[in-house]
Amino acid sequence: MATRNLWTKEELILAFNLYLKIPFGKMHSTNKDIIHLAGLIDRTPSSIALRLVNFASVDPALQARGIKGMDGGTKIVQPIWDEYFHNQKELIFQSELILAQKENISIEDKYHDLFLELKDIKGETKIREVKTRVNQSVFRQMILANYGVKCAITGIDIPELLLASHIVPWSTDENERLNPENGICLSALYDKAFDKGLIGINQKYQVILSTSLKKKMKFSFYQTHFGAIENLKIAEPIKYLPRLEFLEFHLDTIFDR
Repeated sequence: MATRNLWTKEELILAFNLYLKIPFGKMHSTNKDIIHLAGLIDRTPSSIALRLVNFASVDPALQARGIKGMDGGTKIVQPIWDEYFHNQKELIFQSELILAQKENISIEDKYHDLFLELKDIKGETKIREVKTRVNQSVFRQMILANYGVKCAITGIDIPELLLASHIVPWSTDENERLNPENGICLSALYDKAFDKGLIGINQKYQVILSTSLKKKMKFSFYQTHFGAIENLKIAEPIKYLPRLEFLEFHLDTIFDR
C-alpha cells in the first residue's frame, strides 16, 4: 500500500463520517470499520485511527468531559469539523455520497429501501426528502453507537427494537437535528413515551414520570414498565451526554408535569 502524507478533503470527510459512527474506545487499527475505510481510500488502518482521534481532539463535547484525543493533526481536521458544525445536514449527506462512490455502489442502491419508499416523489421534493432520510439513518447509527447499541433505560441490545430518540424534536430545531447530544437510544416503548411527554429525563439524567402516567398506578403494566424505572439514571453514553439545555427544553415544552 502506498504511503502518502497529504490527505484530500474527500478522505477527511470519510474519516469524519466514520468518527461519528463509532465509539471513542473503538478507534483503533483492528476495528473492522476502520480496516474497511482504509481499504477504500488506500491508507493504513493506523492512519485512519489516528485521524479519528484527531477529530476527537477538536470535538467540544468530548473536551467538556475531559476526554482527549490526539491534537497533532488538529489543523488538518478542524476545517472539516467547522464545516459540519455550520452545516450538518449537507456535510453528512455529502459524506454518504462519497462513501457510496468509494464502495462502487450508487446512493440509490446503498439506501434501496429508502428510495423505494420515495419512488412516487419527483423533482426537488424527492431530493430534499432523500437528504432528510439519509441523514436520519446516519443519526440513528451515531446514537446507537454512542450507547453501545443498548437502550439507555433498559439495556435492551436488540437493534431492531431500538430507536434514536430526539430530545428536541426534529421538526422544532433544524440546527440540532443531527447533533448527537440531541439523541438518546431508547427501545420502542420508551421512545414513544418520551416523545409524547409521558416520561422525561431530569438534569441528573434520571427518568421521571408524568402526572398523567402516574394515574395508571393501579395497573400491573405501570409497575412493570414504568414504576420500575422512576428515578433510574440512564446509562452513560460513550461519547456524547444529552445536553442539559435540550433536556430542559423537553421538560418545559413536551413533558406532562
